[in-house]
Amino acid sequence: MDAAYEYMDLADFNCSFFENASLSFLSTDGLYCNPTTDEIGTCWPRSSTGRIVERPCPAYINGVKYNTTRSAYRECMDNGTWALKINYSYCEPILEEKRKYPMHYKIALIINFLGHCISVGALVVAFVLFLCLRSIRCLRNIIHWNLITTFILRNVMWFLLQLIDHNIHESNEPWCRLITTIYNYFVVTNFFWMFVEGCYLHTAIVMTYSTDKLRKWVFLFIGWCIPCPIIVAWAIGKLYYENEQCWFGKEPGKYMDYIYQGPVILVLLINFVFLFNIVRILMTKLRASTTSETIQYRKAVKATLVLLPLLGITYMLFFVNPGGDDISQVVFIYFNSFLQSFQGFFVSVFYCFLNGEVRSAVRKRWHRWQDNHALRVRVARAMSIPTSPTRISFHSIKQTTAV
Repeated sequence: MDAAYEYMDLADFNCSFFENASLSFLSTDGLYCNPTTDEIGTCWPRSSTGRIVERPCPAYINGVKYNTTRSAYRECMDNGTWALKINYSYCEPILEEKRKYPMHYKIALIINFLGHCISVGALVVAFVLFLCLRSIRCLRNIIHWNLITTFILRNVMWFLLQLIDHNIHESNEPWCRLITTIYNYFVVTNFFWMFVEGCYLHTAIVMTYSTDKLRKWVFLFIGWCIPCPIIVAWAIGKLYYENEQCWFGKEPGKYMDYIYQGPVILVLLINFVFLFNIVRILMTKLRASTTSETIQYRKAVKATLVLLPLLGITYMLFFVNPGGDDISQVVFIYFNSFLQSFQGFFVSVFYCFLNGEVRSAVRKRWHRWQDNHALRVRVARAMSIPTSPTRISFHSIKQTTAV
């Protein structure tokens, strides 16, 4: 049956109005479709049978903004019931505004993936080195080891989040929310282990407190246990108040993410104070030395730059997104993508590969392996030399005498 398309500009009325209203276009046989609201929230008014009703697309579907100038369609069938299938195919989502520099955003995404891949590779090597080199296993290196572990777990979970497509993100699957929760837990533990690093350095350098009296279990509790109640509180808040889109991302006007972001910001501020005091003490010690002033300041700047990735101060640069779509936003995404994705690589380089203790232990292991290998080669060569008859006779006589 050919049906005429009929547009009803009734957006200012609700469905209860249509239920009581007498509309002139209803069919004369008395059959009609009652006003109803579908699962998305679109109001379908009272309509005569055999018609396809047109309604404006909703402003939001599952939290995604849609173009309201488009229309959705639904048929009122001959038996006076609405068709189960609603045609929303003409409704277009507004995923993002058209960007002025699309190529820069694609390059930044490539930098992000490349940086995370390189960081994971370097972090795994550093993790294995700290695991195998037992001779350097002191409290300071144990802290480095745990920090590297959090970076590995955080980066691996980041890759898992990238595998979640848009449909799963919108359907808000339980396993998807679990991945987001675990990822945020490792993010918080990562920052708390940065706090442990800062606390250890501040205690050793500024407070001149003997590090032998520091207890490993205290740092383990701070780094792994304190983030647990923070993330549990965040998950409960998300479940009851913002249970959508796999709990990932924060839209304007939604503040549940501050449950874990607040402690992270506090940790960074404390580490900033730690860094200031550490550099101040280092400057004082360098000024008291016999070196020239230029070399002193160069060492202080070098020490500061080495501490920045460890203490997470790089994140302080990106609390405020410039927004918009101008050159400042492009600069922001490049620096943010680079520093955020490569931070694990920087930590591996500064606190493992350039660590004097690690390099010395690796060098000793290498020399020991070379010596053992050379000894095995010499023994193998000696065993492969044929024995002369004189030696055999002498050896036989010696064994006979011994018997």
